Amino acid sequence: MASRLDALKQHSLVVADTGDLDAIRRYQPQDATTNPSLILKAFDMPGYQPLIERELAALPAQGDKQERAARAVDHLAVAMGSEIAGVVPGRVSTEVAARLSFDTQASIRKAHELIELYAQRGIGRDRVLIKLASTWEGIRAAEVLEKEGINCNLTLLFSDAQAQACFDAGVFLVSPFVGRVTDWYKKESGRDFTPENDPGVQFVRGVCERVSQGGYDTVVMGASFRTADQVLALAGCPRLTISPALLEELATTPGTVKAKVLMTRNGGPRPTSLSESGFRWEHNQDAMANDKLAEGIRRFDEDQSRLEQRIADRL
Repeated sequence: MASRLDALKQHSLVVADTGDLDAIRRYQPQDATTNPSLILKAFDMPGYQPLIERELAALPAQGDKQERAARAVDHLAVAMGSEIAGVVPGRVSTEVAARLSFDTQASIRKAHELIELYAQRGIGRDRVLIKLASTWEGIRAAEVLEKEGINCNLTLLFSDAQAQACFDAGVFLVSPFVGRVTDWYKKESGRDFTPENDPGVQFVRGVCERVSQGGYDTVVMGASFRTADQVLALAGCPRLTISPALLEELATTPGTVKAKVLMTRNGGPRPTSLSESGFRWEHNQDAMANDKLAEGIRRFDEDQSRLEQRIADRL
Protein backbone atom coordinates (compact mmCIF):
# COMPACT_ATOMS: atom_id res chain seq x y z
CA MET A 1 0.00 0.00 0.00
CA ALA A 2 1.19 3.50 -0.80
CA SER A 3 2.29 5.81 1.99
CA ARG A 4 0.00 8.52 3.27
CA LEU A 5 2.42 11.07 1.85
CA ASP A 6 2.07 9.64 -1.64
CA ALA A 7 -1.69 9.46 -1.18
CA LEU A 8 -1.79 13.05 0.03
CA LYS A 9 0.05 14.18 -3.09
CA GLN A 10 -2.95 13.02 -5.14
CA HIS A 11 -5.01 15.79 -3.53
CA SER A 12 -2.59 18.61 -2.63
CA LEU A 13 0.79 19.91 -3.75
CA VAL A 14 3.25 19.22 -0.95
CA VAL A 15 5.74 21.92 0.03
CA ALA A 16 8.73 21.25 2.29
CA ASP A 17 8.90 23.61 5.26
CA THR A 18 12.67 23.21 5.51
CA GLY A 19 15.94 24.17 3.91
CA ASP A 20 17.44 20.72 4.51
CA LEU A 21 18.44 19.51 1.05
CA ASP A 22 18.62 15.88 2.13
CA ALA A 23 15.05 16.02 3.41
CA ILE A 24 13.89 17.77 0.26
CA ARG A 25 15.47 15.11 -1.94
CA ARG A 26 13.91 12.36 0.14
CA TYR A 27 10.32 13.62 0.22
CA GLN A 28 10.25 15.16 -3.28
CA PRO A 29 8.00 18.16 -2.60
CA GLN A 30 6.79 20.54 -5.28
CA ASP A 31 8.10 23.69 -3.55
CA ALA A 32 10.22 24.62 -0.55
CA THR A 33 11.01 27.66 1.56
CA THR A 34 13.81 29.58 3.23
CA ASN A 35 13.60 32.03 6.11
CA PRO A 36 15.92 33.28 8.88
CA SER A 37 14.78 30.49 11.22
CA LEU A 38 15.73 27.81 8.69
CA ILE A 39 19.04 29.49 7.85
CA LEU A 40 19.78 29.58 11.57
CA LYS A 41 19.31 25.80 11.65
CA ALA A 42 21.53 25.46 8.58
CA PHE A 43 24.40 27.00 10.56
CA ASP A 44 24.59 23.69 12.44
CA MET A 45 24.25 21.43 9.37
CA PRO A 46 27.59 20.08 8.11
CA GLY A 47 26.31 20.01 4.53
CA TYR A 48 25.78 23.76 4.46
CA GLN A 49 29.15 24.80 5.91
CA PRO A 50 30.97 25.17 2.54
CA LEU A 51 28.12 27.34 1.20
CA ILE A 52 28.10 29.52 4.33
CA GLU A 53 31.88 29.98 4.26
CA ARG A 54 31.82 30.77 0.55
CA GLU A 55 29.05 33.35 0.85
CA LEU A 56 30.56 35.10 3.86
CA ALA A 57 33.98 35.23 2.18
CA ALA A 58 32.47 36.81 -0.93
CA LEU A 59 30.49 39.43 0.98
CA PRO A 60 31.54 43.03 0.13
CA ALA A 61 33.45 44.67 2.96
CA GLN A 62 31.37 47.87 3.17
CA GLY A 63 29.97 48.81 6.57
CA ASP A 64 30.60 47.47 10.05
CA LYS A 65 30.08 43.88 11.08
CA GLN A 66 26.40 44.31 11.93
CA GLU A 67 25.63 45.97 8.59
CA ARG A 68 27.50 43.24 6.74
CA ALA A 69 25.71 40.58 8.79
CA ALA A 70 22.30 42.00 7.88
CA ARG A 71 23.30 42.02 4.20
CA ALA A 72 24.67 38.49 4.51
CA VAL A 73 21.26 37.15 5.57
CA ASP A 74 19.85 37.99 2.13
CA HIS A 75 22.86 36.50 0.35
CA LEU A 76 22.61 33.28 2.37
CA ALA A 77 18.84 33.06 1.85
CA VAL A 78 19.29 33.37 -1.90
CA ALA A 79 22.25 30.99 -1.96
CA MET A 80 20.22 28.37 -0.08
CA GLY A 81 17.17 29.10 -2.21
CA SER A 82 19.21 28.61 -5.37
CA GLU A 83 20.44 25.23 -4.12
CA ILE A 84 16.86 24.24 -3.32
CA ALA A 85 15.67 25.43 -6.74
CA GLY A 86 18.01 22.86 -8.24
CA VAL A 87 16.15 20.11 -6.38
CA VAL A 88 12.45 21.07 -6.43
CA PRO A 89 10.49 21.47 -9.68
CA GLY A 90 8.50 24.43 -8.40
CA ARG A 91 9.10 27.56 -6.36
CA VAL A 92 11.26 28.70 -3.47
CA SER A 93 9.74 31.12 -0.97
CA THR A 94 12.23 33.70 0.30
CA GLU A 95 11.38 36.04 3.13
CA VAL A 96 11.51 39.80 3.45
CA ALA A 97 12.79 40.65 6.94
CA ALA A 98 10.00 40.80 9.52
CA ARG A 99 11.22 44.19 10.75
CA LEU A 100 9.98 45.64 7.44
CA SER A 101 6.44 44.35 7.99
CA PHE A 102 5.03 47.85 8.52
CA ASP A 103 6.96 49.61 5.73
CA THR A 104 5.50 49.11 2.26
CA GLN A 105 8.22 50.84 0.27
CA ALA A 106 11.09 49.20 2.17
CA SER A 107 9.44 45.80 1.59
CA ILE A 108 9.20 46.48 -2.14
CA ARG A 109 12.86 47.53 -2.29
CA LYS A 110 13.94 44.41 -0.39
CA ALA A 111 11.90 42.19 -2.72
CA HIS A 112 13.62 43.79 -5.74
CA GLU A 113 17.02 43.14 -4.12
CA LEU A 114 16.18 39.48 -3.53
CA ILE A 115 14.92 39.00 -7.08
CA GLU A 116 18.12 40.61 -8.43
CA LEU A 117 20.30 38.33 -6.26
CA TYR A 118 18.44 35.32 -7.65
CA ALA A 119 18.84 36.64 -11.21
CA GLN A 120 22.59 36.89 -10.67
CA ARG A 121 22.54 33.15 -9.94
CA GLY A 122 20.47 32.34 -13.00
CA ILE A 123 17.21 31.81 -11.10
CA GLY A 124 14.27 33.60 -12.72
CA ARG A 125 11.47 35.30 -10.84
CA ASP A 126 9.12 32.55 -12.03
CA ARG A 127 10.91 30.19 -9.59
CA VAL A 128 10.66 32.51 -6.57
CA LEU A 129 7.91 33.59 -4.19
CA ILE A 130 8.61 36.69 -2.12
CA LYS A 131 7.37 36.01 1.41
CA LEU A 132 5.77 38.91 3.28
CA ALA A 133 3.85 39.21 6.55
CA SER A 134 0.10 39.73 6.05
CA THR A 135 0.04 43.23 7.52
CA TRP A 136 -1.79 45.99 5.65
CA GLU A 137 1.61 47.32 4.55
CA GLY A 138 2.84 43.89 3.49
CA ILE A 139 -0.29 43.29 1.44
CA ARG A 140 0.10 46.67 -0.27
CA ALA A 141 3.70 45.79 -1.12
CA ALA A 142 2.54 42.47 -2.56
CA GLU A 143 -0.07 44.25 -4.68
CA VAL A 144 2.67 46.35 -6.32
CA LEU A 145 5.01 43.40 -6.76
CA GLU A 146 2.32 41.19 -8.32
CA LYS A 147 1.67 43.88 -10.95
CA GLU A 148 5.39 43.78 -11.73
CA GLY A 149 5.27 40.02 -12.28
CA ILE A 150 6.87 39.18 -8.92
CA ASN A 151 4.68 36.60 -7.19
CA CYS A 152 4.27 36.69 -3.43
CA ASN A 153 3.53 34.38 -0.51
CA LEU A 154 1.66 36.19 2.28
CA THR A 155 2.45 34.52 5.58
CA LEU A 156 1.38 34.93 9.23
CA LEU A 157 -2.23 34.92 8.09
CA PHE A 158 -4.70 34.43 10.94
CA SER A 159 -7.87 36.39 10.14
CA ASP A 160 -10.59 36.56 7.51
CA ALA A 161 -9.72 40.24 7.06
CA GLN A 162 -6.13 39.37 6.15
CA ALA A 163 -7.31 36.72 3.69
CA GLN A 164 -9.83 39.03 2.03
CA ALA A 165 -7.32 41.86 1.69
CA CYS A 166 -4.90 39.43 0.01
CA PHE A 167 -7.61 38.32 -2.43
CA ASP A 168 -8.46 41.95 -3.17
CA ALA A 169 -4.78 42.66 -3.89
CA GLY A 170 -4.42 39.75 -6.33
CA VAL A 171 -1.80 37.99 -4.22
CA PHE A 172 -0.48 34.78 -5.80
CA LEU A 173 -0.43 32.66 -2.62
CA VAL A 174 -1.50 32.92 1.02
CA SER A 175 -0.30 30.79 3.93
CA PRO A 176 -3.02 30.63 6.60
CA PHE A 177 -1.64 29.06 9.77
CA VAL A 178 -3.12 26.00 11.44
CA GLY A 179 -1.04 25.09 14.48
CA ARG A 180 -0.62 28.58 15.90
CA VAL A 181 -4.36 29.21 15.65
CA THR A 182 -5.07 25.97 17.50
CA ASP A 183 -2.36 26.74 20.07
CA TRP A 184 -4.13 29.99 20.95
CA TYR A 185 -7.55 28.41 21.38
CA LYS A 186 -6.14 25.52 23.43
CA LYS A 187 -4.43 27.98 25.77
CA GLU A 188 -7.53 30.18 26.07
CA SER A 189 -10.05 27.37 26.53
CA GLY A 190 -7.99 24.61 28.13
CA ARG A 191 -9.54 22.20 25.61
CA ASP A 192 -8.09 19.65 23.26
CA PHE A 193 -9.50 19.34 19.76
CA THR A 194 -10.09 16.57 17.25
CA PRO A 195 -9.09 17.15 13.61
CA GLU A 196 -12.71 17.82 12.73
CA ASN A 197 -13.31 20.55 15.34
CA ASP A 198 -9.73 21.88 15.30
CA PRO A 199 -9.94 25.72 15.11
CA GLY A 200 -6.86 25.98 12.89
CA VAL A 201 -8.16 23.38 10.44
CA GLN A 202 -11.56 25.10 10.37
CA PHE A 203 -9.91 28.47 9.72
CA VAL A 204 -7.97 27.20 6.69
CA ARG A 205 -11.05 25.45 5.35
CA GLY A 206 -12.86 28.77 5.64
CA VAL A 207 -10.14 30.53 3.63
CA CYS A 208 -10.45 27.86 0.92
CA GLU A 209 -14.22 28.36 0.90
CA ARG A 210 -13.80 32.13 0.43
CA VAL A 211 -11.54 31.50 -2.57
CA SER A 212 -14.07 29.12 -4.09
CA GLN A 213 -17.08 31.35 -3.51
CA GLY A 214 -15.39 34.45 -4.92
CA GLY A 215 -13.63 32.68 -7.77
CA TYR A 216 -10.31 34.21 -6.76
CA ASP A 217 -7.05 33.06 -8.37
CA THR A 218 -5.11 33.17 -5.09
CA VAL A 219 -3.58 29.83 -4.09
CA VAL A 220 -4.19 28.67 -0.50
CA MET A 221 -1.34 26.87 1.27
CA GLY A 222 -2.04 25.50 4.74
CA ALA A 223 0.93 26.06 7.05
CA SER A 224 2.17 25.64 10.63
CA PHE A 225 1.03 22.09 11.32
CA ARG A 226 1.46 20.44 14.71
CA THR A 227 0.24 16.93 13.83
CA ALA A 228 -0.14 14.67 10.81
CA ASP A 229 -3.88 14.52 11.55
CA GLN A 230 -4.10 18.28 10.97
CA VAL A 231 -2.36 17.82 7.62
CA LEU A 232 -4.69 15.03 6.54
CA ALA A 233 -7.74 17.02 7.64
CA LEU A 234 -6.77 19.57 4.96
CA ALA A 235 -6.17 17.12 2.10
CA GLY A 236 -7.49 18.86 -0.98
CA CYS A 237 -6.25 22.31 0.06
CA PRO A 238 -4.21 23.36 -3.02
CA ARG A 239 -0.86 23.34 -1.20
CA LEU A 240 0.33 22.21 2.22
CA THR A 241 3.72 23.18 3.66
CA ILE A 242 4.93 20.46 6.01
CA SER A 243 7.91 20.06 8.34
CA PRO A 244 10.41 17.19 7.86
CA ALA A 245 9.18 15.41 11.02
CA LEU A 246 5.61 15.27 9.74
CA LEU A 247 6.75 14.42 6.21
CA GLU A 248 8.63 11.46 7.69
CA GLU A 249 5.57 10.35 9.65
CA LEU A 250 3.39 10.51 6.56
CA ALA A 251 6.00 8.83 4.37
CA THR A 252 6.39 5.87 6.73
CA THR A 253 2.68 5.34 7.40
CA PRO A 254 0.76 3.33 4.79
CA GLY A 255 -2.83 4.26 4.12
CA THR A 256 -5.32 6.02 1.93
CA VAL A 257 -6.19 9.70 2.10
CA LYS A 258 -9.56 11.21 1.29
CA ALA A 259 -9.98 14.81 0.19
CA LYS A 260 -11.46 16.89 3.01
CA VAL A 261 -11.35 20.20 1.13
CA LEU A 262 -13.09 20.48 -2.24
CA MET A 263 -11.98 23.54 -4.19
CA THR A 264 -14.32 24.92 -6.83
CA ARG A 265 -14.33 28.20 -8.72
CA ASN A 266 -17.93 29.32 -8.36
CA GLY A 267 -17.13 32.88 -9.29
CA GLY A 268 -20.09 34.17 -7.32
CA PRO A 269 -20.51 37.76 -6.12
CA ARG A 270 -17.45 39.06 -4.32
CA PRO A 271 -17.55 41.20 -1.19
CA THR A 272 -16.61 44.85 -1.46
CA SER A 273 -12.85 45.36 -1.29
CA LEU A 274 -11.64 46.20 2.19
CA SER A 275 -10.44 49.73 2.87
CA GLU A 276 -7.51 50.23 5.23
CA SER A 277 -9.82 51.25 8.08
CA GLY A 278 -12.13 48.32 7.34
CA PHE A 279 -9.21 45.91 7.33
CA ARG A 280 -7.78 47.22 10.58
CA TRP A 281 -11.18 47.19 12.31
CA GLU A 282 -12.10 43.64 11.21
CA HIS A 283 -8.66 42.29 12.08
CA ASN A 284 -8.80 44.11 15.42
CA GLN A 285 -12.04 42.30 16.28
CA ASP A 286 -10.24 38.95 16.19
CA ALA A 287 -8.26 38.65 19.42
CA MET A 288 -6.48 35.49 18.31
CA ALA A 289 -5.37 37.00 15.00
CA ASN A 290 -4.10 40.14 16.70
CA ASP A 291 -2.09 38.18 19.24
CA LYS A 292 -0.60 35.68 16.79
CA LEU A 293 0.31 38.19 14.07
CA ALA A 294 2.18 40.39 16.53
CA GLU A 295 3.85 37.40 18.17
CA GLY A 296 4.80 35.91 14.81
CA ILE A 297 6.49 39.10 13.63
CA ARG A 298 8.40 39.36 16.91
CA ARG A 299 9.57 35.74 16.71
CA PHE A 300 10.68 36.04 13.09
CA ASP A 301 12.64 39.16 13.95
CA GLU A 302 14.22 37.47 16.97
CA ASP A 303 15.48 34.68 14.72
CA GLN A 304 16.72 37.24 12.20
CA SER A 305 18.64 39.03 14.97
CA ARG A 306 20.14 35.78 16.27
CA LEU A 307 21.18 34.86 12.74
CA GLU A 308 22.78 38.25 12.19
CA GLN A 309 24.71 37.89 15.45
CA ARG A 310 26.02 34.45 14.49
CA ILE A 311 27.09 35.80 11.12
CA ALA A 312 28.78 38.80 12.77
CA ASP A 313 30.66 36.43 15.09
CA ARG A 314 31.95 34.45 12.11
CA LEU A 315 32.89 37.60 10.23
